[in-house]
Amino acid sequence: MLHETIRIQGDHELERSVAALWWSALAAGLTMGLSLMAMGLLKSRLEGIPGSHVISSLGYSAGFLAVILARQQLFTENTITAVLPVMSKLNLANIGRLLRLWAVVLTGNLAGTLLVAYVMLNLPIFDTSTDKAFLEIGRKVMENDLGQMFSKGIVSGWMIATMVWMIASMENAKIAIIVLITYLMALGDFTHIVVGSAEVSYLVFAGEIAWKDFWFAFAGPTLAGNIIGGSFIFALISHAQIRSEKDTTAKLERDRKAKAEKRRLEKERALKDADTGAQKEI
Repeated sequence: MLHETIRIQGDHELERSVAALWWSALAAGLTMGLSLMAMGLLKSRLEGIPGSHVISSLGYSAGFLAVILARQQLFTENTITAVLPVMSKLNLANIGRLLRLWAVVLTGNLAGTLLVAYVMLNLPIFDTSTDKAFLEIGRKVMENDLGQMFSKGIVSGWMIATMVWMIASMENAKIAIIVLITYLMALGDFTHIVVGSAEVSYLVFAGEIAWKDFWFAFAGPTLAGNIIGGSFIFALISHAQIRSEKDTTAKLERDRKAKAEKRRLEKERALKDADTGAQKEI
């Protein structure tokens, strides 16, 4: 059962130490810089070509592919994976474990993306056209107002949760699933707290926007949207569906046992009546 598979994975993540979570999350944040890097390189090389956005959006998948295949800690994956164990057994201890995991992983992811954005801007790695493309990508994100950041974040969180669910059921098609879902996210310009933090912090380090814009105009509403899309919509609906199926299965099992018990009693009664009749004849 998919629900049980993901729940077990989530329970394992909740048990990991803070140090293990931190280093894996930091590595994931650094790796997610590949998405910005790939999109910027493709965008700069395809400049002036009609429909280039359709091709350059493929670069968005690079970071997700590397992070998920390397099994590094990505915050938006944990909005469903780590939530299911808590929903299966809701208590203060499990809620505390979930909040601990979220805090450590999100901090590690953001530290990694901010570091990689700073390095990409300040070290002589890319040519002028690519640096310009990085800025344009960040500006595109910041064109969204608070409502758009939030609502697009909900869709993004839901899509990542869908991806996690699909991967659990079709492990052999993992790469295709990751590329498909994340490519659609890029085409739709849906906001993602981890990838977006690399894109927007690049603008901060370049002096185009202030840190308050990063935190309040981008990170806050996007994070809220990702959590709602991944946890409160997808995870709740999926969990409710499974609970309903379990209740139905349990009812059917009770009915089956009741019928079997009824048949047993009827058989015993018939045998008893037969014995009584035989004794009377004697």
